[in-house]
Amino acid sequence: MRRSRHEMTDPPRNAVNGGAAEGSFAVDGCDTLAKLFLHRCRALGGRTAHREKHLGIWKSHSWVEFLEGARAIGLGLAALGLRRGEVVSILSEDNKEWIYADLGVQCLGGIVSGIYPTDSPEQVAFLLADSDSRFLIAENAEQLDKFLQIRDRVPGVRTCIVLDREGLHDFSDDRVLFLDDLQELGRREHERDAGRFEREAAASRPDDIAILIYTSGTTGRPKGAMVSHENIVCSAMTCQRVLTTREGDEQLCFLPLCHVLERLVSVFVPIVAKSVVNFAESIETVFDNLREVSPASFTAVPRVWEKIHSRVSVLSQEATPAGRWAYARALACGRARAEYLMDGRTVPMGLQMRFRLWDWLVLANLRRMIGLDGARHIATGAAPISPDLVKWYWAIGLVMLEGYGQTESSGILSVNLPGRNKTGSVGPVVPGVEIEIGPDGEIIARGPLVFRGYWNDPQKTAETVREGWLHTGDVGRLDGDGFLWITGRIKDIIVTAGGKNVSPAAIENGLKFSPHISDAIVVGDRRRYLTALVMIDRENVERFAQENRVPFSDFASLCAAPPVRALVRTEIEEVNARLAPVEQIKDFRLLDILLTAEDDEMTPTMKLRRHRVEHKHKALIDEMY
Repeated sequence: MRRSRHEMTDPPRNAVNGGAAEGSFAVDGCDTLAKLFLHRCRALGGRTAHREKHLGIWKSHSWVEFLEGARAIGLGLAALGLRRGEVVSILSEDNKEWIYADLGVQCLGGIVSGIYPTDSPEQVAFLLADSDSRFLIAENAEQLDKFLQIRDRVPGVRTCIVLDREGLHDFSDDRVLFLDDLQELGRREHERDAGRFEREAAASRPDDIAILIYTSGTTGRPKGAMVSHENIVCSAMTCQRVLTTREGDEQLCFLPLCHVLERLVSVFVPIVAKSVVNFAESIETVFDNLREVSPASFTAVPRVWEKIHSRVSVLSQEATPAGRWAYARALACGRARAEYLMDGRTVPMGLQMRFRLWDWLVLANLRRMIGLDGARHIATGAAPISPDLVKWYWAIGLVMLEGYGQTESSGILSVNLPGRNKTGSVGPVVPGVEIEIGPDGEIIARGPLVFRGYWNDPQKTAETVREGWLHTGDVGRLDGDGFLWITGRIKDIIVTAGGKNVSPAAIENGLKFSPHISDAIVVGDRRRYLTALVMIDRENVERFAQENRVPFSDFASLCAAPPVRALVRTEIEEVNARLAPVEQIKDFRLLDILLTAEDDEMTPTMKLRRHRVEHKHKALIDEMY
């Protein structure tokens, strides 16, 4: 095995001596998230902790309200019988009540498990039963209905707490309680014993399990990753150290809080950094909310970054001839400057002056239009991204940093830095983590970020963590400067009939850089050549069809139109020109259905489930061979 020879030094232990246990990781003397949360609420008081839109207006909520909301929910659940070490599941879109419940339960010694609001009743039943959940917090009537459908299959769930009464004012059930009733129970418990919440939080220990994060299940049934308080504190400290979030920074929360990446950047890091979290109204409004908030930093999955690039590309094509010329010249100048910055070289004075001119004329307005004019840096993770796309963001004046991590690593293992970046890599290893490359090319990691195993699944735990090393399932390499490069998933590697190994991720990322392609899956295992299943970008391809007078009546007819197929073929040929012959796509088929997070073929974080897509569309694949 090859060990990273450039691993960073460990983060400081007991950074401030304030009662933290010896040998643990601590922020301001707090070695658990529960203790740090109380410390922040007491210190920051009436300052804004987060914002949420109400009737179209952003409304601020203070750290005092954060504490009161978390305490009312936590003590209310305790009054209903919640005990230390028991699981509470949350089935809701992102909102302030989500994080109130998260911190309230953790402070009482409970374990929080998030469930994606797009999950079906069957999936909810599995997660509630597998996690031994004692309580379920459901957002509204739609999510409550899922519980009512499966209630007999989850007898361990004592009570379902509903956050929103809309449409349920006359509803009554002995296993259902509404949030305001739960909060009233919590307030009464606080009046009865004013110090209980603080005592319970003080009793939390670094090795306590704080949260369960269920894997998205791209290759089988979801598994509940047990993440401890030490994992959380260390992960948040590490993220804050390498990607500094400043006190008072504005952030936007929009990805599901069930996902480890969003939980890290929108819950854990803001408590460490004392930043302000703004909750997007929905995934559909995220681009509007982004412009309203103009965050200091923004972390998203590649699908979001691809969508922004796609929108800008199409808008530039619709501009006046002068506008198209100016955008092209500004982008060319930005690309030339980016080549220096991404390599850590000094930008020549003349080039820098030309960039300032084009930035003033074009690029600053572009960043303002997409809502990133105030961003010091932006970050991408959770899935591979095209290096060309990363360079485009650098070219328009945004420092995009790619990182790498897993649920099982508490969200982070490596990340590029503003002053230490290699585009295409996922950066140097973060502090406190040791990485090696196994004989088969697998990335394995060791350190305090590694999770505590899978809930009720010692066999899978033993397969994933061996002698303290997390086996990631990803294939990669470490270069001489200590940068980690991901080449694919072990399970996704294609072995052609000729015996050549091909990683599909890089090819797929090249295809997705096109504004007309939203996703693609490369196929070819044990076959003579590679083919692809392609999802077109509906908005941009519809615009292409209208501009070129291509008739269509619905999405299926749009995909079937010969000019659309010709358009996609041209995009594929451009990608093929940069690939070795064995990597080139010989044929393709368009998926004529729109996939969303509600579909089995896509995860809630907008990643295609490769094997499910291949299985469902086997007939299309066979046509190409």
